[in-house]
Amino acid sequence: MAGQAQLPRRIVKETQRLLSEPAPGISASPCEDNLRYFNVIILGPQNTPYEGGTFKLELFLPEDYPMAPPKVRFLTRIYHPNIDKLGRICLDILKDKWSPALQIRTVLLSIQALLSAPNPDDPLAEAVAKHWKENEKEAVETAKQWTLTYATDG
Repeated sequence: MAGQAQLPRRIVKETQRLLSEPAPGISASPCEDNLRYFNVIILGPQNTPYEGGTFKLELFLPEDYPMAPPKVRFLTRIYHPNIDKLGRICLDILKDKWSPALQIRTVLLSIQALLSAPNPDDPLAEAVAKHWKENEKEAVETAKQWTLTYATDG
């Protein structure tokens, strides 16, 4: 626990804001034994194949945060051209477009927006992107099925 007391003020402030002013459809709470590790839940946005789903993610703030982006991945399986089967997310702000001006909240809102607007032209899951491009209607149906199977309690 020794390292926990040394959390940068920025992380403390961001965490407090996430807990006191959660973004709609998103919750993020730090683990008690590691305050750099967050359990995240993103609700599938309305009017998307992910609607009704509850997606669990993990977010980790590396030592050099905010100079380096947080590490985020989906723990819940999802059929999406920009998220691979390991849950890794293809999102520019998690890579080369990261800026220390961005916050955990911004990252989570961007991931939520990615669920509303899949981008098969910048895929991480090649087969899913191909399916999306060749038969979007069928790919959306598959995404709905996966949401029902993996992201709902039903």
